[in-house]
Amino acid sequence: MAGRPRQRAVLLFMLSATYAVNYVDRQILAILLEPIKAEFGLSDAMLGLLAGPAFALFYATMGVPIAILADRRTRTHIIGLALVCFSAATAACGLVTHFWQLLGARMLTGVGEAGTGPASQSIISDLYPPHARGRAQALYAVGVNVGTMIAFLFGGWLAHRFGWRTTFFVLGMPGLLLAPYFFLRGREPQRSVGNATPAPSMAECLRFLRDQKSYRWLVIGSGFSAFSGYGVATFVPAFLMRSHGLDPQQVGMVFAIILGIGGGICTFGSGVLIDRLSRRDARWYMWVPAWGGVVALPFWPGFLLAPDITTAVLAAIVPLSVSAVYIGPCITTIQMLAPPRMRARAAAVQLFLGNLIGLGLGPQVIGLLSDALAPVFGKDSLRYALLAGVAASMCAMFAYWRASRTLIADVARSERYAREA
Repeated sequence: MAGRPRQRAVLLFMLSATYAVNYVDRQILAILLEPIKAEFGLSDAMLGLLAGPAFALFYATMGVPIAILADRRTRTHIIGLALVCFSAATAACGLVTHFWQLLGARMLTGVGEAGTGPASQSIISDLYPPHARGRAQALYAVGVNVGTMIAFLFGGWLAHRFGWRTTFFVLGMPGLLLAPYFFLRGREPQRSVGNATPAPSMAECLRFLRDQKSYRWLVIGSGFSAFSGYGVATFVPAFLMRSHGLDPQQVGMVFAIILGIGGGICTFGSGVLIDRLSRRDARWYMWVPAWGGVVALPFWPGFLLAPDITTAVLAAIVPLSVSAVYIGPCITTIQMLAPPRMRARAAAVQLFLGNLIGLGLGPQVIGLLSDALAPVFGKDSLRYALLAGVAASMCAMFAYWRASRTLIADVARSERYAREA
């Protein structure tokens, strides 16, 4: 597969498309929170539960056992099954009549989405040599921006015209159309150390990852980045509707342009940067996401505290565009820090721990803060609650810097393990 550029490019495109569909189904909830709140009479804390723990606990927990299968079985088939599961669950969200049913459907969405990430990242590492993996993983990560753009642009239009139930149902369909490719056409690439090499036990894998200091700090950093990213992405649409009077279609347009176009350029650019800069110093794999946070930091207060919509949108361009630049470098680094037969599980452990911090707590904490601040700030409570995401991004910068300090030694240790296995 690695020697057939066209087949390799098609498989990478389909994996990125899968990631995009994954994010469509994950992020569409953000644009629909306000109408769901109005229909079911929910608090912001309940909305945080729906967007955060209800999805994250199952997404994070199921990722590890599925990744164990991905290190042993055909990864393309696992991705195909996962697509069917989370797409059907998303469509089912449009059929609910009670809040507890919606909660259950989002749990099933989390179960399905857990099956795509680790297997996809492992496949890409087998498709591309080390010097090209940064760009390849970044192209895969651009699916985040494309999916978010579709969710907000098309989802906002659907919600405005046809209501939130129709939006869920329609956006659950694309994944069902992608799934047959992974069963019928998506060829499993040769693993870097050969398919005959037995995979180490889960206990051995966890011991190895525990001793990789860079991996530990990367997990913490990506968790705080996810806390900021998911928390902001979940509640900023509601904030713009409440504090600035936008409707779902207008919010969708703003987010689609910033996150889809600006975010896509920055996400792919991070992969190009690490491929170039890491040839001189491998620590750039962690320095790039750290600097992304530094660049965004001064713009957050201007966005969240701006008195008018024009100032808010202009200030939002930089922080929202760089909000996903950590994904490509972190994915690439994880695949370097883990030997080939541990890669899917290394990705799953990071997703498990990182999403418990980020997706599990981010929306929930911001929702709770918004409810607590509502007696003082009224409809503007979200404006100040969202500053918790800014604080989390500062913690992420520190963690990436700490990961960079031991990165070179830890990558060498992974390479020694693979040679001696």
